[in-house]
Amino acid sequence: MRTIGMLRFDDPQIDGSRKILHVDMDAFYASIEQRDHPEYRGKPIIIARHPKENSGKGVVATASYEARKYGVHSAMAAQEAYERCPQAIFVASNHSYYQEVSRQVREIFFRYTDQVEPLSIDEAFLDVTHNKQGLPYAMDIAKAIQKAIYQELQLTCSIGVSYNKFIAKLASDYNKPFGMTVITPKRAPAFLEGLPIEKFYGIGQRSVAKLHDQGIYTGADLKALSQDQCLTLFGKTGLAIYERVRGVDNRLVKTVRQRKSLGKETTFYPFLYHDEEVEAVLRELAQSVAKSLAKHGVHGKVVTLKLRYGDFNTMTRQQSLHDPIKDSDSIYFYALDLFRDYGEASQGVRLLGITLSDLTDVDFENMQLPLYPRLSD
Repeated sequence: MRTIGMLRFDDPQIDGSRKILHVDMDAFYASIEQRDHPEYRGKPIIIARHPKENSGKGVVATASYEARKYGVHSAMAAQEAYERCPQAIFVASNHSYYQEVSRQVREIFFRYTDQVEPLSIDEAFLDVTHNKQGLPYAMDIAKAIQKAIYQELQLTCSIGVSYNKFIAKLASDYNKPFGMTVITPKRAPAFLEGLPIEKFYGIGQRSVAKLHDQGIYTGADLKALSQDQCLTLFGKTGLAIYERVRGVDNRLVKTVRQRKSLGKETTFYPFLYHDEEVEAVLRELAQSVAKSLAKHGVHGKVVTLKLRYGDFNTMTRQQSLHDPIKDSDSIYFYALDLFRDYGEASQGVRLLGITLSDLTDVDFENMQLPLYPRLSD
Protein backbone atom coordinates (compact mmCIF):
# COMPACT_ATOMS: atom_id res chain seq x y z
CA MET A 1 0.00 0.00 0.00
CA ARG A 2 1.46 3.35 -1.03
CA THR A 3 0.75 6.45 1.01
CA ILE A 4 1.02 10.18 0.36
CA GLY A 5 0.45 11.96 3.63
CA MET A 6 -2.94 10.72 4.88
CA LEU A 7 -3.91 9.28 1.49
CA ARG A 8 -3.55 5.59 0.64
CA PHE A 9 -3.48 3.92 -2.76
CA ASP A 10 -2.99 0.40 -4.04
CA ASP A 11 0.58 -0.49 -4.93
CA PRO A 12 1.51 -0.28 -8.63
CA GLN A 13 0.86 -3.47 -10.58
CA ILE A 14 3.36 -5.40 -12.67
CA ASP A 15 2.85 -5.41 -16.44
CA GLY A 16 4.36 -8.69 -17.58
CA SER A 17 3.31 -8.44 -21.23
CA ARG A 18 6.61 -7.16 -22.64
CA LYS A 19 9.80 -9.06 -23.44
CA ILE A 20 12.91 -6.96 -22.79
CA LEU A 21 16.58 -7.86 -23.18
CA HIS A 22 19.56 -5.99 -21.78
CA VAL A 23 22.71 -7.01 -23.66
CA ASP A 24 26.00 -6.09 -21.98
CA MET A 25 29.28 -6.88 -23.71
CA ASP A 26 31.83 -8.52 -21.42
CA ALA A 27 34.91 -6.36 -20.74
CA PHE A 28 34.32 -4.98 -24.22
CA TYR A 29 37.51 -3.04 -24.98
CA ALA A 30 39.78 -5.60 -23.35
CA SER A 31 37.98 -8.49 -25.05
CA ILE A 32 38.45 -6.87 -28.47
CA GLU A 33 42.19 -6.52 -27.81
CA GLN A 34 42.42 -10.13 -26.66
CA ARG A 35 40.52 -11.26 -29.74
CA ASP A 36 42.81 -9.35 -32.09
CA HIS A 37 46.03 -10.24 -30.28
CA PRO A 38 46.27 -13.96 -29.44
CA GLU A 39 49.29 -13.25 -27.26
CA TYR A 40 47.01 -11.29 -24.89
CA ARG A 41 44.56 -14.12 -24.31
CA GLY A 42 44.42 -15.45 -20.77
CA LYS A 43 46.53 -12.53 -19.55
CA PRO A 44 45.56 -9.45 -17.52
CA ILE A 45 44.83 -6.60 -19.94
CA ILE A 46 44.30 -3.00 -18.81
CA ILE A 47 42.95 -0.43 -21.27
CA ALA A 48 44.98 2.65 -20.34
CA ARG A 49 48.35 4.15 -21.13
CA HIS A 50 51.11 2.58 -19.08
CA PRO A 51 51.84 4.86 -16.11
CA LYS A 52 55.56 4.71 -16.92
CA GLU A 53 54.80 6.41 -20.24
CA ASN A 54 52.99 9.41 -18.78
CA SER A 55 54.50 10.03 -15.34
CA GLY A 56 51.97 7.90 -13.47
CA LYS A 57 48.95 9.70 -14.87
CA GLY A 58 45.95 8.25 -16.65
CA VAL A 59 42.81 6.33 -15.78
CA VAL A 60 41.70 2.75 -16.52
CA ALA A 61 38.93 2.58 -19.16
CA THR A 62 38.30 -1.11 -18.52
CA ALA A 63 40.18 -4.28 -17.61
CA SER A 64 40.00 -7.92 -18.62
CA TYR A 65 38.60 -10.42 -16.16
CA GLU A 66 42.13 -11.71 -15.56
CA ALA A 67 43.11 -8.22 -14.34
CA ARG A 68 39.94 -7.79 -12.29
CA LYS A 69 41.03 -10.69 -10.11
CA TYR A 70 43.69 -8.32 -8.75
CA GLY A 71 41.14 -5.64 -7.90
CA VAL A 72 41.68 -3.58 -11.05
CA HIS A 73 38.54 -1.80 -12.25
CA SER A 74 37.41 1.03 -14.49
CA ALA A 75 38.02 4.62 -13.35
CA MET A 76 40.96 3.45 -11.21
CA ALA A 77 44.17 5.44 -11.57
CA ALA A 78 46.51 3.65 -13.96
CA GLN A 79 49.29 3.90 -11.40
CA GLU A 80 47.23 2.06 -8.79
CA ALA A 81 46.26 -0.56 -11.38
CA TYR A 82 49.96 -1.08 -12.12
CA GLU A 83 50.75 -1.46 -8.42
CA ARG A 84 48.00 -4.04 -8.01
CA CYS A 85 48.92 -5.96 -11.15
CA PRO A 86 52.43 -5.07 -12.39
CA GLN A 87 52.44 -8.01 -14.81
CA ALA A 88 49.43 -6.62 -16.68
CA ILE A 89 49.63 -5.57 -20.32
CA PHE A 90 48.61 -1.92 -20.73
CA VAL A 91 46.93 -1.04 -24.05
CA ALA A 92 46.03 2.49 -25.13
CA SER A 93 42.35 2.93 -25.91
CA ASN A 94 41.33 2.89 -29.59
CA HIS A 95 37.83 4.33 -29.29
CA SER A 96 37.08 4.75 -33.00
CA TYR A 97 37.85 1.07 -33.59
CA TYR A 98 35.75 0.00 -30.62
CA GLN A 99 32.86 2.04 -32.05
CA GLU A 100 33.11 0.13 -35.33
CA VAL A 101 32.93 -3.19 -33.48
CA SER A 102 29.95 -1.83 -31.53
CA ARG A 103 28.23 -1.09 -34.84
CA GLN A 104 28.77 -4.72 -35.89
CA VAL A 105 27.19 -5.91 -32.65
CA ARG A 106 24.15 -3.70 -33.22
CA GLU A 107 23.71 -5.06 -36.73
CA ILE A 108 23.11 -8.43 -35.09
CA PHE A 109 20.50 -6.88 -32.79
CA PHE A 110 18.59 -5.48 -35.76
CA ARG A 111 18.16 -8.95 -37.24
CA TYR A 112 15.71 -9.62 -34.42
CA THR A 113 14.07 -6.25 -33.69
CA ASP A 114 14.11 -2.60 -34.65
CA GLN A 115 13.31 -1.68 -31.06
CA VAL A 116 16.94 -1.14 -29.97
CA GLU A 117 18.00 1.47 -27.42
CA PRO A 118 21.78 1.79 -27.16
CA LEU A 119 22.83 2.84 -23.66
CA SER A 120 26.51 3.13 -24.51
CA ILE A 121 29.09 1.63 -26.83
CA ASP A 122 28.86 -1.77 -25.12
CA GLU A 123 25.25 -2.21 -23.95
CA ALA A 124 21.71 -1.85 -25.21
CA PHE A 125 18.07 -2.59 -24.44
CA LEU A 126 16.02 -4.59 -26.96
CA ASP A 127 12.25 -4.97 -26.98
CA VAL A 128 11.61 -8.37 -28.59
CA THR A 129 7.92 -8.62 -27.75
CA HIS A 130 7.22 -8.57 -31.49
CA ASN A 131 10.41 -9.82 -33.11
CA LYS A 132 11.37 -10.29 -36.73
CA GLN A 133 12.01 -14.03 -36.36
CA GLY A 134 8.61 -14.74 -34.86
CA LEU A 135 10.18 -16.53 -31.90
CA PRO A 136 7.75 -16.94 -28.99
CA TYR A 137 10.28 -16.95 -26.16
CA ALA A 138 12.60 -14.08 -25.29
CA MET A 139 15.17 -16.54 -23.92
CA ASP A 140 15.48 -18.18 -27.35
CA ILE A 141 16.13 -14.77 -28.94
CA ALA A 142 18.73 -13.98 -26.29
CA LYS A 143 20.47 -17.31 -26.93
CA ALA A 144 20.50 -16.64 -30.68
CA ILE A 145 21.98 -13.17 -30.21
CA GLN A 146 24.61 -14.45 -27.80
CA LYS A 147 25.54 -17.25 -30.22
CA ALA A 148 25.75 -14.91 -33.22
CA ILE A 149 28.00 -12.41 -31.42
CA TYR A 150 30.31 -15.22 -30.32
CA GLN A 151 30.47 -17.01 -33.68
CA GLU A 152 30.70 -13.95 -35.92
CA LEU A 153 32.69 -11.52 -33.78
CA GLN A 154 34.47 -13.87 -31.35
CA LEU A 155 33.20 -11.79 -28.42
CA THR A 156 31.00 -12.65 -25.47
CA CYS A 157 28.11 -10.84 -23.88
CA SER A 158 25.85 -11.29 -20.88
CA ILE A 159 22.11 -10.89 -21.30
CA GLY A 160 19.33 -10.13 -18.85
CA VAL A 161 15.85 -11.25 -19.94
CA SER A 162 12.76 -9.88 -18.25
CA TYR A 163 9.54 -7.95 -18.67
CA ASN A 164 10.97 -4.46 -18.05
CA LYS A 165 14.17 -2.48 -18.49
CA PHE A 166 15.09 -2.14 -14.82
CA ILE A 167 15.06 -5.86 -14.06
CA ALA A 168 16.64 -6.81 -17.40
CA LYS A 169 19.60 -4.54 -16.61
CA LEU A 170 19.98 -6.00 -13.13
CA ALA A 171 19.75 -9.51 -14.57
CA SER A 172 22.49 -9.00 -17.17
CA ASP A 173 24.95 -8.26 -14.36
CA TYR A 174 23.88 -11.26 -12.29
CA ASN A 175 25.86 -13.96 -14.11
CA LYS A 176 28.88 -12.48 -15.91
CA PRO A 177 30.76 -13.17 -18.08
CA PHE A 178 28.95 -14.97 -20.92
CA GLY A 179 25.90 -15.52 -18.79
CA MET A 180 22.16 -15.27 -19.14
CA THR A 181 19.60 -14.63 -16.43
CA VAL A 182 15.84 -14.80 -16.97
CA ILE A 183 13.56 -13.06 -14.49
CA THR A 184 9.86 -13.69 -15.03
CA PRO A 185 7.11 -11.74 -13.24
CA LYS A 186 6.76 -14.64 -10.79
CA ARG A 187 10.48 -14.68 -10.01
CA ALA A 188 10.84 -10.90 -9.78
CA PRO A 189 9.76 -10.33 -6.15
CA ALA A 190 12.20 -12.87 -4.70
CA PHE A 191 14.98 -11.73 -7.05
CA LEU A 192 14.62 -8.07 -6.09
CA GLU A 193 14.15 -8.69 -2.38
CA GLY A 194 17.29 -10.81 -2.21
CA LEU A 195 19.61 -8.32 -3.92
CA PRO A 196 21.97 -6.21 -1.80
CA ILE A 197 21.18 -2.51 -2.19
CA GLU A 198 24.55 -1.82 -3.81
CA LYS A 199 23.34 -3.87 -6.80
CA PHE A 200 20.34 -1.59 -7.38
CA TYR A 201 20.73 0.86 -10.25
CA GLY A 202 19.67 4.19 -8.83
CA ILE A 203 21.58 3.98 -5.55
CA GLY A 204 25.05 5.49 -5.73
CA GLN A 205 28.03 4.07 -3.89
CA ARG A 206 28.18 6.96 -1.45
CA SER A 207 24.59 6.29 -0.48
CA VAL A 208 25.14 2.67 0.50
CA ALA A 209 26.83 3.46 3.82
CA LYS A 210 24.08 5.95 4.72
CA LEU A 211 21.42 3.37 3.98
CA HIS A 212 23.28 0.76 6.00
CA ASP A 213 23.16 3.19 8.91
CA GLN A 214 19.37 3.08 8.54
CA GLY A 215 19.39 -0.73 8.62
CA ILE A 216 18.71 -0.99 4.88
CA TYR A 217 20.83 -3.73 3.33
CA THR A 218 18.66 -5.56 0.79
CA GLY A 219 15.82 -5.08 -1.62
CA ALA A 220 13.52 -6.51 1.05
CA ASP A 221 14.58 -3.69 3.38
CA LEU A 222 13.88 -1.13 0.66
CA LYS A 223 10.50 -2.70 -0.03
CA ALA A 224 9.55 -2.33 3.62
CA LEU A 225 9.73 1.47 3.31
CA SER A 226 6.60 3.44 2.64
CA GLN A 227 6.38 5.76 -0.33
CA ASP A 228 6.70 8.75 2.01
CA GLN A 229 9.88 7.29 3.47
CA CYS A 230 11.29 6.70 -0.03
CA LEU A 231 10.56 10.30 -0.97
CA THR A 232 12.26 11.48 2.23
CA LEU A 233 15.33 9.36 1.56
CA PHE A 234 15.67 9.71 -2.19
CA GLY A 235 13.97 12.99 -3.05
CA LYS A 236 12.30 13.18 -6.47
CA THR A 237 13.52 9.69 -7.45
CA GLY A 238 11.85 8.12 -4.42
CA LEU A 239 8.69 7.24 -6.32
CA ALA A 240 10.64 5.44 -9.05
CA ILE A 241 12.62 3.46 -6.47
CA TYR A 242 9.42 2.61 -4.58
CA GLU A 243 7.93 1.19 -7.78
CA ARG A 244 11.00 -0.57 -9.11
CA VAL A 245 11.78 -2.47 -5.95
CA ARG A 246 8.26 -3.84 -6.45
CA GLY A 247 9.12 -4.91 -9.98
CA VAL A 248 7.32 -2.07 -11.77
CA ASP A 249 9.02 -0.11 -14.57
CA ASN A 250 6.85 1.04 -17.46
CA ARG A 251 9.55 2.86 -19.43
CA LEU A 252 9.56 1.99 -23.12
CA VAL A 253 12.63 1.02 -25.12
CA LYS A 254 13.53 4.26 -26.89
CA THR A 255 14.56 4.08 -30.51
CA VAL A 256 14.59 7.82 -31.21
CA ARG A 257 17.85 9.40 -32.26
CA GLN A 258 19.52 11.04 -29.29
CA ARG A 259 21.98 13.90 -29.12
CA LYS A 260 25.44 12.41 -29.63
CA SER A 261 27.54 14.95 -27.76
CA LEU A 262 27.55 18.16 -25.75
CA GLY A 263 30.52 20.48 -25.47
CA LYS A 264 31.83 23.96 -24.84
CA GLU A 265 34.88 25.76 -26.17
CA THR A 266 36.41 29.21 -25.96
CA THR A 267 39.19 31.16 -27.70
CA PHE A 268 41.81 33.49 -26.24
CA TYR A 269 43.73 36.53 -27.24
CA PRO A 270 46.23 37.01 -25.84
CA PHE A 271 47.03 33.32 -25.75
CA LEU A 272 47.43 31.27 -22.58
CA TYR A 273 51.01 30.34 -21.72
CA HIS A 274 50.76 28.90 -18.20
CA ASP A 275 49.33 25.63 -16.90
CA GLU A 276 47.47 27.45 -14.14
CA GLU A 277 45.60 29.54 -16.70
CA VAL A 278 44.63 26.49 -18.71
CA GLU A 279 43.48 24.63 -15.59
CA ALA A 280 41.25 27.52 -14.54
CA VAL A 281 39.60 27.64 -17.98
CA LEU A 282 39.12 23.87 -18.04
CA ARG A 283 37.28 24.08 -14.73
CA GLU A 284 34.96 26.77 -16.15
CA LEU A 285 34.34 24.73 -19.31
CA ALA A 286 33.61 21.63 -17.24
CA GLN A 287 31.02 23.57 -15.27
CA SER A 288 29.38 24.78 -18.49
CA VAL A 289 29.27 21.26 -19.94
CA ALA A 290 27.80 19.91 -16.70
CA LYS A 291 25.01 22.52 -16.85
CA SER A 292 24.20 21.52 -20.44
CA LEU A 293 24.12 17.84 -19.48
CA ALA A 294 21.76 18.57 -16.61
CA LYS A 295 19.52 20.63 -18.89
CA HIS A 296 19.19 17.74 -21.35
CA GLY A 297 19.05 15.02 -18.66
CA VAL A 298 21.99 13.05 -20.05
CA HIS A 299 25.44 11.85 -19.07
CA GLY A 300 28.31 10.50 -21.15
CA LYS A 301 31.22 8.08 -21.28
CA VAL A 302 33.73 9.79 -23.59
CA VAL A 303 35.56 13.00 -22.62
CA THR A 304 37.25 14.86 -25.47
CA LEU A 305 39.74 17.69 -25.05
CA LYS A 306 40.26 20.09 -27.96
CA LEU A 307 43.37 22.24 -27.93
CA ARG A 308 44.46 24.76 -30.57
CA TYR A 309 47.79 26.54 -30.39
CA GLY A 310 48.78 29.97 -31.60
CA ASP A 311 50.02 28.55 -34.91
CA PHE A 312 46.53 27.01 -35.47
CA ASN A 313 47.82 23.50 -34.90
CA THR A 314 44.81 21.68 -33.41
CA MET A 315 44.86 18.57 -31.25
CA THR A 316 41.98 16.45 -29.94
CA ARG A 317 42.36 13.63 -27.44
CA GLN A 318 39.74 11.34 -25.90
CA GLN A 319 39.33 9.39 -22.70
CA SER A 320 36.74 6.57 -22.72
CA LEU A 321 35.16 5.66 -19.39
CA HIS A 322 33.37 2.57 -18.22
CA ASP A 323 30.69 4.47 -16.32
CA PRO A 324 28.96 7.67 -17.49
CA ILE A 325 29.66 10.99 -15.78
CA LYS A 326 27.80 14.29 -15.63
CA ASP A 327 29.24 16.35 -12.75
CA SER A 328 31.70 19.16 -13.35
CA ASP A 329 34.37 17.76 -11.03
CA SER A 330 34.59 14.47 -12.95
CA ILE A 331 34.55 16.21 -16.33
CA TYR A 332 37.31 18.55 -15.16
CA PHE A 333 39.36 15.66 -13.77
CA TYR A 334 39.44 13.72 -17.05
CA ALA A 335 39.92 16.82 -19.24
CA LEU A 336 42.82 17.95 -17.06
CA ASP A 337 44.25 14.44 -17.22
CA LEU A 338 44.24 14.66 -21.03
CA PHE A 339 45.84 18.09 -20.99
CA ARG A 340 48.62 16.97 -18.67
CA ASP A 341 49.27 13.95 -20.90
CA TYR A 342 49.20 15.69 -24.26
CA GLY A 343 49.08 19.48 -23.90
CA GLU A 344 51.83 22.08 -23.71
CA ALA A 345 50.80 25.53 -22.51
CA SER A 346 54.17 27.09 -23.30
CA GLN A 347 53.32 26.86 -27.02
CA GLY A 348 50.54 29.41 -26.54
CA VAL A 349 46.97 28.14 -26.29
CA ARG A 350 44.52 29.83 -28.67
CA LEU A 351 41.47 27.61 -28.02
CA LEU A 352 40.29 25.12 -25.40
CA GLY A 353 37.23 22.89 -25.57
CA ILE A 354 35.65 20.02 -23.66
CA THR A 355 33.07 17.67 -25.15
CA LEU A 356 31.24 14.76 -23.56
CA SER A 357 29.90 12.13 -25.96
CA ASP A 358 28.43 8.62 -25.96
CA LEU A 359 25.48 10.19 -24.20
CA THR A 360 22.58 8.36 -22.53
CA ASP A 361 19.64 9.45 -20.42
CA VAL A 362 20.53 9.95 -16.78
CA ASP A 363 17.22 8.46 -15.68
CA PHE A 364 17.88 7.88 -11.98
CA GLU A 365 21.10 5.89 -12.14
CA ASN A 366 24.04 6.64 -9.85
CA MET A 367 21.83 8.93 -7.77
CA GLN A 368 23.35 10.07 -4.48
CA LEU A 369 21.28 10.48 -1.37
CA PRO A 370 20.67 13.99 -0.06
CA LEU A 371 21.36 14.70 3.56
CA TYR A 372 18.25 13.37 5.18
CA PRO A 373 16.86 12.80 8.70
CA ARG A 374 16.99 9.35 10.19
CA LEU A 375 13.85 7.33 9.70
CA SER A 376 13.40 7.19 13.44
CA ASP A 377 13.17 10.98 13.68
